[in-house]
Amino acid sequence: MSINSKTIMLIHGAFVGVACWDDWIPYLENKGYKVIASPWPHKEAPVADLKKSQPNRSIADLHIQNLIDHYVKIAKEQDEKPIAIGHSYGGLLTQILLNRDLVAAGVALHSVPPQGIVPTSLSFYKATWGPLGFFTNPHKSFQFNFKQWQYAFSNGQSLEEQKASYDKLVVPESKYISREALSKAAHVDWDKPHNPLLIIAGSTDQIMPAAVNKKNFDKYKKNGSVTDFKEFEGANHSVLNLPTWKNHADYIADWLERN
Repeated sequence: MSINSKTIMLIHGAFVGVACWDDWIPYLENKGYKVIASPWPHKEAPVADLKKSQPNRSIADLHIQNLIDHYVKIAKEQDEKPIAIGHSYGGLLTQILLNRDLVAAGVALHSVPPQGIVPTSLSFYKATWGPLGFFTNPHKSFQFNFKQWQYAFSNGQSLEEQKASYDKLVVPESKYISREALSKAAHVDWDKPHNPLLIIAGSTDQIMPAAVNKKNFDKYKKNGSVTDFKEFEGANHSVLNLPTWKNHADYIADWLERN
């Protein structure tokens, strides 16, 4: 199975804005790809403005189907099936698009797992309890405070790096989005043949532990479809903006060329 597409659609995850791809866009363009990095609906404004908008009712009322529709539309507008590269919730969206045969290949970095995978790590529940917002008003958006960000995304980094990434990336988020990752709206057919898929995990990720990503990989039926798994030592959930981000980008670019 050969990946012939030269169009890449970057899909960011929950709790952050599209600025997480700032280093990746020129890197991939220099590799000869046309790169599309579209923010989630209602997240088009600068990060600083979105932070100030908390609580943001428009973002709070976002559902997973809104995100699926948004990226399905973008994929169908291209002259060729794009390659989808998604981080975290963007990884889940990538898997859904791949399952629907809307993309030429998928790369899911530290992916939120599709329905049917139950994480057992305590760190997952500690990191996601706030975003899920049970017993709180779902019409009021959630936004990580700095302490929560340190635990869920930027653990193991210097205080300076943690503050820089918090200022650059963190925006309000919908509680529906987090909750619906556990629902049938996040379903994929594990047995269905699909275009190539690479699942990437990080050994120090606390919100989406490597074991969760490995379970995700193991769910796919070995039916001749290309499904690969790679774990990077020392990578937390803020993988796109780590000082070592280029190691991941190089690995992905090489994988795309090989398949």
